[in-house]
Amino acid sequence: MTENMLGGVFEIKNGPALVRMGYGAMQLAGPRVWGPPRDRAEAVAVLRSAVEAGVNHIDTADFYGPHVTNEIIREALAPYGDDLHIVTKVGAVRDENGGWPHARSPRQLREQVESNLRTLGVEALDVVNLRVGGGADGHSPVPGSLAEPFGALAELRDQGKIRHLGVSVVDAGQIREAQTIAPIVTVQNWYNIAHRGDEAIIADLHGQGISYVPFWPLGGFNPLQSGVLDTVAARLGQPAKAVALAWLLHRSPNILLIPGTSSVAHLRENLAAATLELDAGTIAELDAVAA
Repeated sequence: MTENMLGGVFEIKNGPALVRMGYGAMQLAGPRVWGPPRDRAEAVAVLRSAVEAGVNHIDTADFYGPHVTNEIIREALAPYGDDLHIVTKVGAVRDENGGWPHARSPRQLREQVESNLRTLGVEALDVVNLRVGGGADGHSPVPGSLAEPFGALAELRDQGKIRHLGVSVVDAGQIREAQTIAPIVTVQNWYNIAHRGDEAIIADLHGQGISYVPFWPLGGFNPLQSGVLDTVAARLGQPAKAVALAWLLHRSPNILLIPGTSSVAHLRENLAAATLELDAGTIAELDAVAA
């Protein structure tokens, strides 16, 4: 593993060293993240191609499918290498209609951790994120204490079933509250060129040696903002998503990416974003999108 591979490596304080370009497994499930994929062999090939390219962290959840993405990860990659890190999340389940209801009682979280252990085929989970918020848009923090659910995960960590903890869809106060209960190694929130509410959080986490993983790199843009991104991408001869991913990698050294796809060809396109250099003028142009 080299320092310039896939955007470089971020060494989390008291946690794993992760290549900054990872892979998100959500799209390996069927439509609406429900049921099996149309092409399971291609899904297996995507995972193996990602690891062969240098990706060393894969983001998943047992409620993708449900169970589908974890089972495909196990088929494709087990037995896992020591330097491959599987990051999963808990705090929701799927209902009979494909919905995503919260499931954050201590009992429910224990059941989800056990299910992740079983479907991934491991004795301990590398990193478990507690998904907290959602809100009206499904992607935003909702104020409130996370002490009870995060404390339940901290107990499972003490029991050796989880190595590291993180939080997802949280605000700054919830991050601080989690840290009074147990150390965290990552925060996963909605952040991109157009949606920049977590600037202070990212800087604070960087100072602590904690990673920040933004999701939905092209989500929440208005037409004007999309137009600026499309114009920059056309000038660079790159897909808009590649430019958005490259901007995130330039933004802060502790930002790790988890773009997802069910296609090997699209995977290679996403990974190529890690080698896309943006000059100062282009970065300033993109920075102004959120102004």
